[in-house]
Amino acid sequence: MSYSGDIRVGGPADLRRLTHLTITKLAVGPMDNNTYLLRCRATDEAVLIDAAAEADRILELIGENGLTRVITTHRHQDHWQALAEVVGQTGARTVAHPDDSGELPVSVDEPVVHGTRVPVGESFLTVIHLRGHTPGSIALRYDDPEGRTHLFTGDSLFPGGVGRTWSDEDFRVLLGDVEERLFGSMADDTWVYPGHGRDTTLGVERPHLDEWRERGW
Repeated sequence: MSYSGDIRVGGPADLRRLTHLTITKLAVGPMDNNTYLLRCRATDEAVLIDAAAEADRILELIGENGLTRVITTHRHQDHWQALAEVVGQTGARTVAHPDDSGELPVSVDEPVVHGTRVPVGESFLTVIHLRGHTPGSIALRYDDPEGRTHLFTGDSLFPGGVGRTWSDEDFRVLLGDVEERLFGSMADDTWVYPGHGRDTTLGVERPHLDEWRERGW
C-alpha cells in the first residue's frame, strides 16, 4: 500500500520509501504525537524526530539496526517524554536548538541553529528555525534529489494553520517565519509531516495564509 500518513495511536506505523531514505511515521501517547524514523537506505544509519512517548513502541520501531541521533523539534513535554529512555537504550546523540535545550530531560550533544545540516547517513536534513510556538522550535527539511521536498514541522505548522501561540507578537513572529522560511522558499508539492495528526502539503495550505493572518491564530 502507498503511504498516506493517516495513522492512529495504537495502530501500525506508516512507511514511505524514497530512493535514498525511508520515512516511518508512528503515532504515540495521549496527545496523539507523531514520531518519525528516517533511515538511510545506503548506510542503514537512522535519525528519530521527536521521541514523544511510548518508548517501548519507539524502540521496537528502531529495531536492531540502531539509532544515530534523536532530534527534538521543541521543548514541550509531549514531544520528549520517551527521549531519556530512547537515548539510554540506543546511545543516540541528542539534537535540539539551544533556545529550547535547557527544558529537555537530557543534555544536548549537538546544538543546532537555522541552516545547520544534520546527517542521516549519506543524506542530510536542514534545520529551519521557526520562532513563536517556542523560542527554539525547529523544522527539518529534506530535499529528495529525485523527488519532492519533505518537511517535518513539529508544532509550527499543521493542516489548517500555524501552531499555537500565547501572544499576538508570538503569532506574528511565527506566521512571518513560516511564510518566509517555508512558503517563501519551497514548492507547493512539499510534503508536510506535522507533530500531531495528518500530513498536508504547502500547496494545500498556501491559499489560506491571508485567512490565518486575519483570524490571528
